[in-house]
Amino acid sequence: MEAKLKRELGTSMLKSTGYSGGGCISEGQSYDTDSGRIFVKINHKSEAKLMFDGEMASLEAILKTSTIKVPKPVKVIELDMGCVFVMEHLDMKCLSKHSQHLGEELADMHLYNKKQLEKLNQAQQTIGKGAELVDSNAVLKFGFDVPTCCGYLPQVRTKYNVNDWQDDWVTFFTRQRLEHQLNLIEKSYGDRESRELWAKLQLQIPQFFKDVEITPALVHGDLWSGNVAECAEGPVIFDPASFYGHSEYELGIAGMFGGFGKSFYSAYHEKIPKAPGFAQRHQLYQLFHYLNHWNHFGGSYRGSSIRIMKNLLK
Repeated sequence: MEAKLKRELGTSMLKSTGYSGGGCISEGQSYDTDSGRIFVKINHKSEAKLMFDGEMASLEAILKTSTIKVPKPVKVIELDMGCVFVMEHLDMKCLSKHSQHLGEELADMHLYNKKQLEKLNQAQQTIGKGAELVDSNAVLKFGFDVPTCCGYLPQVRTKYNVNDWQDDWVTFFTRQRLEHQLNLIEKSYGDRESRELWAKLQLQIPQFFKDVEITPALVHGDLWSGNVAECAEGPVIFDPASFYGHSEYELGIAGMFGGFGKSFYSAYHEKIPKAPGFAQRHQLYQLFHYLNHWNHFGGSYRGSSIRIMKNLLK
């Protein structure tokens, strides 16, 4: 692997720093090269290239907003078995003093596309004044150009990319997030109770979004405490599974495992206040992640998934 890395990166030096990292999905290792220190993620699964291509596109999209720090992606390189993803190495530690800044900068990222759309509308109202330039940065629909993976499961179906663009958020989230996860559960477990609850719940989902105006927002997509940190300059987010969706979606998994303090939420909601019905939608967004964890890690997440579905049907 290291010989191929040297060839692909065009470096004569590739020296391990002794620093390693990673989680339950991929391994990680830092190296010093001719042009500086890099971090290399390694995954030997057959879906690794799709996963890393989605992560690279996610990091590039976040970088373009100039709102919150992420590692700069370098290259996805195929191996005989699996794939590696090369990116900038950042000296990171656990989030502590920059929790408020994370809330502020995450809100800025979520508001970035809304501001681009406002600029587009202003340009269209002023004939001949730069509408083309603004249009290239504004996203009008919900989805993403490539598949992304929340965990190691691709957010993709056999016939189409589950990030395929939709005009309507409720349609996108219902069909291309919740229904997709429940189809995987049906295939793996044939769980009758989840199937019966879903038949009722999907009919009620539109009422949770009554009178809520939703503008497509770029989201990290998997923002739990293990995917945030800080460096000397401020907060850092990494391992994204991005797409353009509802900004509230981001807070679903953030609230599941802790690690985000009061200052984070206060700073975030100072810029993006809670809309009516937030609490129910928060449960709905957590449902996706509990279903996704059920598909990843087995039946220990079944109870939470069933409980949320029943709560939402009350």
